[in-house]
Amino acid sequence: MSTSMSRLRNLGLDPATGKEALVVARPGGRLEELADAHALKAAAVLVTVVGAVLEVGKASDTELAAFVTPLHAALEECVGIMAADRG
Repeated sequence: MSTSMSRLRNLGLDPATGKEALVVARPGGRLEELADAHALKAAAVLVTVVGAVLEVGKASDTELAAFVTPLHAALEECVGIMAADRG
């Protein structure tokens, strides 16, 4: 994601420690490519889960509200990836 400000990008979980692997990726670099792929994969999984919950139609407002923050984060990340591709 090409921006003038550096920020941490998630590459997934470190299999050895179970902790998030975070990097400050160089625009156009391999780590940015990996972070973009991870973000898109995570967003696709989230869309599938939320879609399944909505399809069943029995979730409470509280349960649905729990999806707002992760959906916003995934959407923000995907929009950033698309914006970087245009730049």
